[in-house]
Amino acid sequence: MARVGITGMGIISAIGDNVQENWLSLKAGKTGIKRIKHLPTQHANEIFVGEIDKTNIQLVNHLNVSTSEPWTRTALLGIWAAREAVAQAGGVEEGRVGLISATSVGGMDTTEKYFLDYPNRPELTPYILTHDPGHSSHVIAEDLGIKGYVTTISTACSSAANTILLGAKLIAAGELDSVVVGGTDALSKFTINGFKTLMILSDEHNTPFDQNRKGLNLGEAAAYLVLESQEMIQRHGKKVLGYVSGYGNANDAYHQTASSENGEGATLAMKKALETAGLNPTEIDYINVHGTATANNDLSEGRALFRIFGENTPDFSSTKPYTGHTLAAAGAIEAVFSLLALQNGWMYPNLNFKQGMEEIPLRPLLEGRSKELKHVLSNSFGFGGNCSTLIFSR
Repeated sequence: MARVGITGMGIISAIGDNVQENWLSLKAGKTGIKRIKHLPTQHANEIFVGEIDKTNIQLVNHLNVSTSEPWTRTALLGIWAAREAVAQAGGVEEGRVGLISATSVGGMDTTEKYFLDYPNRPELTPYILTHDPGHSSHVIAEDLGIKGYVTTISTACSSAANTILLGAKLIAAGELDSVVVGGTDALSKFTINGFKTLMILSDEHNTPFDQNRKGLNLGEAAAYLVLESQEMIQRHGKKVLGYVSGYGNANDAYHQTASSENGEGATLAMKKALETAGLNPTEIDYINVHGTATANNDLSEGRALFRIFGENTPDFSSTKPYTGHTLAAAGAIEAVFSLLALQNGWMYPNLNFKQGMEEIPLRPLLEGRSKELKHVLSNSFGFGGNCSTLIFSR
């Protein structure tokens, strides 16, 4: 496939307001998982989350956007991260430009607050239109001045990975010159209550790939990358942060929320990504696993890793103990983390791990380690069996 370069990236998460702050937290092994502070919920003292320590008013003031608009937290976080990515890329005003944004929460972080008040308070009616997942995409595109191709992907927890996959394919096919890809999701009562109902929220810090894992910690975040064609990069002499060298998507259609027990979808996604990258499994230097710390995901993903890599599985770790599981944004968050690993030659420790899983012989990386990295593989798996794998190369 044609080389698709990454010229900018931006992020806001529980461990930092920008790329540099996130890197310093990762390097120091600093978690952002805490008790919930800003979102009113009856579960506040029962769960831990990766919450961004800023109110919506603080976000509006920092971004200097109009206070008369019906802002959602999802859109505000998305604008924050997308601006950083585009600034690093030196702008995306020229040529055929697009935005592909991911979200699962959409505007419900705001619309759920007013659900019972809409009939009696007409001034709240504008918020209804923010509920649609596509609303945040158009708001971000408008803020960036992107008037070309704008679309939204919502495939649960693989959403942002699929924006990168689609963006890379559009550039490789010559349909776009530059595209901003990524995702944004805010914490909401709906997602907290939903995951609570599924009984997969942990009342402790999450422990991916541990025998005694109890479930995930939800998080909120946004991250975006700027993908550009080689022609655009060369024309403007842009610095390349890394390349999207491989991608794969597969759906095992096993269950509405669970991954298949033998990791069928994950195996197919990783196999496809290696094929599109033209790489052998032995050429992968580090894996950022999906690693949600749920009983089902870690076993399914672990079996898939063993099916692809066997006993020679590369060093791997989950970064969700740092940020929490940021749902639709996760694939973009971990794309930024994968690029930082490539740039700095550093693999992140899998925090909170104590005891290996009995069913598989694989163990995650327990201490941060320096290593010359050429290819990093990143997994993102969504409800409904939607599995995606990305490979980033130096």
